[in-house]
Amino acid sequence: MRETLVVGAGIAGLVVARELVLQGHRVRVLEAESRAGGQLLQKTIAGIPLDAGAEAFATRGGTVRAYLERLGLADRIIAPLDAPAWLHARTGTTVPLPAVSLLGIPAAPLAEDVVAVVGRKAAWRGMADALLPGPVGAKSATLGELVRRRMGDGILEQLVAPVVEGIHSKHPDDLPVSVAPGLVHHLLRENSLARAVARLRTDAPAGSLVAGLEGGMRMLVDTLLAELDRYGVPIEYGVRVAEVHPDRVVLAVDPDAARGSVVGIDPDLATVDPADPADDLDEPEGEVREGLVVVAAPGLVDPADGRAATRTATHLMTLVIEAGTDAARALAENPRGTGVLVARGTDVTARALTHVSAKWAWVREAAAGREVLRLSYESLPSADTARRDAELLLGVTIPETAVVAAEATTWLRAGRIEADDSIPLVGEQVSGTGLASVIDHAHRLAERLGAPGADAPTSTPAAESSADPAASTERNAS
Repeated sequence: MRETLVVGAGIAGLVVARELVLQGHRVRVLEAESRAGGQLLQKTIAGIPLDAGAEAFATRGGTVRAYLERLGLADRIIAPLDAPAWLHARTGTTVPLPAVSLLGIPAAPLAEDVVAVVGRKAAWRGMADALLPGPVGAKSATLGELVRRRMGDGILEQLVAPVVEGIHSKHPDDLPVSVAPGLVHHLLRENSLARAVARLRTDAPAGSLVAGLEGGMRMLVDTLLAELDRYGVPIEYGVRVAEVHPDRVVLAVDPDAARGSVVGIDPDLATVDPADPADDLDEPEGEVREGLVVVAAPGLVDPADGRAATRTATHLMTLVIEAGTDAARALAENPRGTGVLVARGTDVTARALTHVSAKWAWVREAAAGREVLRLSYESLPSADTARRDAELLLGVTIPETAVVAAEATTWLRAGRIEADDSIPLVGEQVSGTGLASVIDHAHRLAERLGAPGADAPTSTPAAESSADPAASTERNAS
């Protein structure tokens, strides 16, 4: 039996490798980096084990929870702090997000907590949603178009956009409506976008929108690695692929030069130019490995033209505040929910802040009185910039001397591509972001490939985009 070669040991690669083994394939995984897990990375900062990428998963639909239960991790699933996220609005004020909303879309546009963010004029425009027939906007291609048509630009730009950008790192105009599963269905049933949101929140009440794993999301990676080891699946680390073909891969002659499959990197390794990644693949032909190829390396290749796919950088800065300081006491006594999302055009450069030690009980215990904050950025910030942003967002003075650790992590994330039938692809390039989308897509692809030698299609199935796994404040911002 010939091998099936899975290129990439991120979460998509590990999941599809396990599912292919269960279909009867003889699988080998090739990973460019020295570790597996992709964006499920854990770092120890100031002695505290912390997620440095995805820290939670969306519970809507039950896909991830069901998969974790299959892996025997049901007893490790935990809920975050039951408190609302906040929003740093364009006015410079920081206020709690509307109590009943979905991705910032309010269930009651004239509620005072909505008016506090968008103003009364924009709130009254949002009420026009109740007068429009249900089909208006139902065929919108993007979430932004849907909200704009139903509730207007004010609610879209001042409320929905900062929430969506904090979660997905994209404007609602750049995200499909499917990012909110069931929203259009309930719009047509209720004849109102606001009532559709209310219905979805009733079906998935606050506190159940996201969950995590006690000890961190790295637990999922470790469990999958143990499963693959049990099934005898070898994982080769430090193996960089220069070319992919349906029946073979060509390894890079100079492993240090071929960086096309980099997914998550530290700032001192951030030497790949996301605007011009194609040169990373211009390596002389190296060793050839033959077998059925499945690509699970975001950014490695776009089969449409054989070049590396477009990638964008997301930067995370983690701050640890010393125990016993006035700053630590103020943060512990008056947390602003699980964190703060940031509207564009304010005096803060961060896109979002997560109060990690408030959000997760296991981190609070491990931190032993210290407070842990994580901020996300589009450009790599200094530790002092992150400290000052945290002060503005949380309303607490944080002296430089109170910060005992500051560590940055940079992720290069591949943009969406249109997959063809030549090479099976998994991962957020084709599934959309979010563990639910990635796991579901990988599972369905393995089923479509079927048993070795079966007459099954090899095209990657279409999938819907969902929430960004690295999003810090998704639980209550949704």
